[in-house]
Amino acid sequence: MGLKTVQEYKESLKDGRRVFYKGERVADVTTHPELSVAVETMALDYHLAELPEYHDLATVYDEALGERINRYYYLPRNGDDLLKQFDLIVASTRMGDGFIPLAHDIGSDALNAISITANMMGSQEYIQRIEQYRTYLKQTDLAVVTAMTDVKGDRLLRPSDAQQNHPDYYVHVTQRRPDGIIVRGAKVHITGAPYSNEIFVIPSRAMAEQDADYAVAFAIPVNAPGLKMVGRPFHAHITPLEFPNNRPVRVHTDALIIFDDVFVPWERVFLCGEWKHSATLVYNFALMHRRTGCAYRIPMSEQFLGVARAIAEYNGIASAPHVREKLTDLVIYLETLRSMARAACLDFVTYGGIAVPNPISTNIAKYYFANEYHNVVKIIQDLAGGLLVTAPTYKDYALPELQADLERYLSAKAGYPAEQRLRMLDLIRRITGADRETIALHGEGSLQAQRMTILAEARQVIGECVKMVEAQAEIKKA
Repeated sequence: MGLKTVQEYKESLKDGRRVFYKGERVADVTTHPELSVAVETMALDYHLAELPEYHDLATVYDEALGERINRYYYLPRNGDDLLKQFDLIVASTRMGDGFIPLAHDIGSDALNAISITANMMGSQEYIQRIEQYRTYLKQTDLAVVTAMTDVKGDRLLRPSDAQQNHPDYYVHVTQRRPDGIIVRGAKVHITGAPYSNEIFVIPSRAMAEQDADYAVAFAIPVNAPGLKMVGRPFHAHITPLEFPNNRPVRVHTDALIIFDDVFVPWERVFLCGEWKHSATLVYNFALMHRRTGCAYRIPMSEQFLGVARAIAEYNGIASAPHVREKLTDLVIYLETLRSMARAACLDFVTYGGIAVPNPISTNIAKYYFANEYHNVVKIIQDLAGGLLVTAPTYKDYALPELQADLERYLSAKAGYPAEQRLRMLDLIRRITGADRETIALHGEGSLQAQRMTILAEARQVIGECVKMVEAQAEIKKA
């Protein structure tokens, strides 16, 4: 069967994996009081596929297997395939109240990037391996994440530079055996790894010939011997100081992954020493991943527009001209991101025989979201007013001797009680926190990374524009 149920996904996580969180080894991520909340977030991918209204979006019939599979593991062939996967990411993120479930999307980005790279290399061995692994994922519906970012050490030095304190700042091959390879090193910022099934490991940069051992890509189960994960603490529950809310908290943790002489069989190795193709793999993953990032930022931007309009209404200022201007800016922000990201899918290009979103449009969409993010948060904070940081807590509001006073003095526009206003301020604080600001800026690559890609991809466009104006000016080249 090509599709997992929610319960099957949860049971698959009880496999002896080595996860550490807040200084302790976690016996079972599905029952841990905090990590279980993240498990439920990732499980939304499986839940959505079970809902009749999303079945055709979340799954697709695979002719080779003769059954329906998860759409993420279906090889995109045209703009319609890309757009349906895009719409699936948006739908699942809306279900997660602005948090993407992560069970399949970023893993499929790496899967497709590896397929493209293998095709570009013309390596029949790698092509066969990645397609066999794709079939395995189709049949098992595993949750797969991607580990790209190395810990790097001294960032001005190459991975193999002798001046690095040690050679393990980047994941690399330490031994080649007849049955596989041994790898060592560490990856960081890996979202969802402690409660996934498998991890794609890919390079984080272009490599030189002396870095050949660091040009390695593979897939590994999270319970592989020698693999350890350290989760970053996160807010898994509504605090006692916030108004009670029955909606489930949706959240993820990021992990440091340590590879302590981990064995990888050859059939799971997709790059090993071909240093010239490391940059190709990095580029292809970044392109696919930025498309994914644009998709799950749309529900987040919808949240921003919603809370801005709601708090402006509660404060009684929604009709003020300057407020209407600010709300217009938020509409432009949302709809520019939405239209650019969808257009990138429809205006697709083909790399290695696989449809990919238009690289210029994709990078512009992601850059626009990240570059304007702090301005959007500033608008929301401005509309919310000083109560966003000075309002009494729910515990204060719940005191019988204070509640009447707080209702009297903290209500604003008629028809909107203080409790409603304070609840909205709670939500604004949660969705505009510092963690989201950092993710918006650095997720899927920094602003500079997107600018570099935009200029590189636009060389042909720029050249054609120059030829056009030179012809108009009747300039003849010697």
